[in-house]
Amino acid sequence: MHNYYKFRLRVLSNSAFMHFGAGLAVGFSGLAAGFAIGIVGDAGVRGTAQQPRLFVGMILILIFAEVLGLYGLIIALIMSAKS
Repeated sequence: MHNYYKFRLRVLSNSAFMHFGAGLAVGFSGLAAGFAIGIVGDAGVRGTAQQPRLFVGMILILIFAEVLGLYGLIIALIMSAKS
């Protein structure tokens, strides 16, 4: 019986580390997306105030920055499903 509990503890700790990694993935990708959106948004608003043609380019860059957070969420979901 002792080997069963040792094996079960190893499986539980592997699952716990997988969930921890999923949380780190979504957290850091969300943090990176937030920084990117903040920097691009600030520069985009200042640039759009001087030259309105920059608005569409700014929106596209903001969309790509938002996708960083979405990729992190997808990776976290895959990691959680594997554990």
